[in-house]
Amino acid sequence: MRIFKKVACLPEFKNDLKRLSKKFRTLEEDLEIFIEKQLYLYHKLNVDNKGIVPISGFGIETPRIFKARKFACRSLKGKGVFSGIRVIYAYFILEDKIELIEIYFKGDKTNEDRRRIQKNYQKNENR
Repeated sequence: MRIFKKVACLPEFKNDLKRLSKKFRTLEEDLEIFIEKQLYLYHKLNVDNKGIVPISGFGIETPRIFKARKFACRSLKGKGVFSGIRVIYAYFILEDKIELIEIYFKGDKTNEDRRRIQKNYQKNENR
């Protein structure tokens, strides 16, 4: 079953995921579950568990940029959704497309890479 018409990753996201997967072995599977469950609930069923928040301040209307603060990583036993893994993504409403921008561990860095977001979306508003 396809939940979104398209789910894509920026090349930088793939690098982040590869690096973090060495430390957190279940991360790739956990990411699939996250997309199938949490993003589906939030964007398709309008269920807000306060785990996903919009990020603003980029001067763009489309796509909308979100940060997932609740991400269950099974490699971090006992943490549940408060694993410290953060996922930054764009949601293109009309295209029904998710584009994964960044994934990081809060213990390694505190906030998203705003320059990465601006570089990829401010100039390309009509992607």
